[in-house]
Amino acid sequence: MAFVSPTAEQLGMYLGLPEIDGDRADLLIQQAVALAQSVVRPLPDDASAVVLSVAGRAYVNPQQVSYETIGPMSVQRPTGSGGLYLTKADKAALKSLAGRGGAFTVDPTPASADPSPTWPVDETYFGDDFEPGWS
Repeated sequence: MAFVSPTAEQLGMYLGLPEIDGDRADLLIQQAVALAQSVVRPLPDDASAVVLSVAGRAYVNPQQVSYETIGPMSVQRPTGSGGLYLTKADKAALKSLAGRGGAFTVDPTPASADPSPTWPVDETYFGDDFEPGWS
């Protein structure tokens, strides 16, 4: 089964909003899918959770305001605020869902490798003085 992009209605349910701007939600979902594909391509089936998380962050708080005071009005924004972004956890989740990440081993030995010695054995030098198992 291939990845199916979430809908605006699913984003509304994820955020717990009774109404949602469909066009804006669709745009954010498309952009979140594009960001996710920059980490893993093709997206795994269960990547919709990460896509909804990314799109939901941008939908609810598009400027990523982290501090706000109503009177006498004060707003603090982090550096590089605004827009969609993937957190380290989002990237790790995408890689994990795709079956990537974790420890692995790579064996560089070709399948056609022969365990016999590749140097010429000089019988006159060695003679018959090999220990058992070293002939």
